[in-house]
Amino acid sequence: MKGRPLRNVFWRRFKRNRLAAAGGVVVLLMFFAAVFAPFISPHNPDDIDRKHVLEAPSIEHPLGTDDLGRDVSSRVIWGARISLSVGFVAVGIAALIGIMLGAVSGYYGGWIDRIIMRFIDVMLSIPTFFLILAVIAFIEPSIWNIMIVIGLTSWMGMARLVRAEVLSLKEREFVLAAKALGAGDANIIVRHIMINSMAPVFVSAVLGIAGAVLIESALSFLGIGVQPPTPSWGNILTLGKDNIEIAWWLSVFPGLAILITVLSYNLVGEGLRDALDPRLWDVEI
Repeated sequence: MKGRPLRNVFWRRFKRNRLAAAGGVVVLLMFFAAVFAPFISPHNPDDIDRKHVLEAPSIEHPLGTDDLGRDVSSRVIWGARISLSVGFVAVGIAALIGIMLGAVSGYYGGWIDRIIMRFIDVMLSIPTFFLILAVIAFIEPSIWNIMIVIGLTSWMGMARLVRAEVLSLKEREFVLAAKALGAGDANIIVRHIMINSMAPVFVSAVLGIAGAVLIESALSFLGIGVQPPTPSWGNILTLGKDNIEIAWWLSVFPGLAILITVLSYNLVGEGLRDALDPRLWDVEI
């Protein structure tokens, strides 16, 4: 019997993991909310209404209002755009750096590998969050600076993962054949090695988005991330901390948004890791 296409095997295995599939649905809904925030938010997130300050959830304001009368549901929806933008851009920067350094380190080996790996060890010895705090202390807090700083301090795990994949692939027959045909190093790395090692990199990137969202929220909560009046889940939580005794909704709803988003990306990442594992495909093909 003819085997199923690999993409069908992957899709069947991913759908079989119900938690991963549920996480994927939530991720798509969050992405939809971020893209169409101007159309689905019930109010302008920056509109101040002194008549409805710290108002509990109601029909007009489904998630209540903050200390300036701004609609919390609208700010949570717009906060999804900020938080997910930071996650995607930061992970993109981290993936670019990690893939380049990991590929060069694993392919060439020798003194190049030793230098890159020792540098990675030094970076890993510094707690990432405190490193980010130290960098932010010297630059102006802004959404673009947050994206860049998170990306520049989160590439080490990706680099080590790519290096391990390159080490396992560079002695394979198809790579040796490419060398025998006269292909250059850059051509071999990009067209032969990296193409065959992107599955674990993609999984790591999905899991990295969850981490970046969490870091951005923590920085904004501390007041050194995305600055008001731009809505972010972190700075909405800061208002919740200041009014926790009289306005519980300011803490609960953005906190749930962070929890659900991070959990969903982790579930999707775990599901992708299982679905992309070729050792489990034989029973499906």
